[in-house]
Amino acid sequence: MKLATVFLALAMTMSSLAFAGQMGATGKPRVVVSTDIGGSDPDDFQSMVHYLVYADAFQTEGLISSPPGKGRAIDIYSCIAAYEVDFPNLRAWSDDYPEPESLREVVRQGAVVAQSGDTPSADISDGARLIIERSLVEDPRPLYVLVWGAITDVAQAVHSRPGIKGKLRIYSIGSWNTQQDRKARNYLFNSHPDLWWIENDTSFRGMYLGGIQSGEFGPLDFPAKHVKGHGQLGDFFMGKQADIKMGDTPSVLYLLHGDAEHPETEHWGGSFFRPFPDKRPTYWHDRREPPVVGHGWNGAKTVSKWRRDFLSDWQVRMNRLNAKPVRAERSNETQESDQPVK
Repeated sequence: MKLATVFLALAMTMSSLAFAGQMGATGKPRVVVSTDIGGSDPDDFQSMVHYLVYADAFQTEGLISSPPGKGRAIDIYSCIAAYEVDFPNLRAWSDDYPEPESLREVVRQGAVVAQSGDTPSADISDGARLIIERSLVEDPRPLYVLVWGAITDVAQAVHSRPGIKGKLRIYSIGSWNTQQDRKARNYLFNSHPDLWWIENDTSFRGMYLGGIQSGEFGPLDFPAKHVKGHGQLGDFFMGKQADIKMGDTPSVLYLLHGDAEHPETEHWGGSFFRPFPDKRPTYWHDRREPPVVGHGWNGAKTVSKWRRDFLSDWQVRMNRLNAKPVRAERSNETQESDQPVK
């Protein structure tokens, strides 16, 4: 058996064990992704490809199209179509990969116009309804809402049913997204100081700035070697943007490595601090101390420091798109061998 084959299988096994450890006794994270995919920046497509190759690590309860501007639910469906082509290979590695149709069933169109008044409209979007619906499910686990676009749907849901706040865990990528949806963001910040919320305005830039950028970990080299030619999802990624940006991906990385209930601790998706611990004990923002400022952006190094780790782990996941595990009979039991097969 070739040594490279052994290393590949070992890496895939270790990745699976790592995620099992992250899940612990409480099960997978319950996740809703709210994205402005299809808008002016193609990196949401990149982040969705990354999310889908890790889909076995999450209980995906919603995929919401949340412009404003261009971008609609059909853009999410295009990602699922690519996932469907690769699904047989992915399912061979883990039975926890969701059926493509089950993902389609949780796609919703969110608000297509940003909140215009100081309070959200009483006429809420289908995306906001989904957030409410999933928040009211009897489940001891919190509901993580990863906001990659406008936050209007979250604002509508919280305004309509404020009692759901205790179940919500919001991780939003701000910056440009906030500029497009300032009223909704300000409503949540000013009217709901008890909302559990990581507002990542600058740390996310550590996804593509800083850390190891040489060799195969370079912004062009990594996709060329480890994404291109890796299933339909890999080619879909490359067709949208051929270098690593993926500015929304830290919200996913946050759930993959680290204690999600404690944002101030280390995570692949950053570590954060409470700027108003007395008035807003469950609100976290980008760290400001000089050692973690990268390229002028607060907190960026809390993400970029993990670049080798999270890219190496993603490489293992992308390899699943081209290889199925061999199953062999050993000692009268069917076991997975350490040799992948294309």
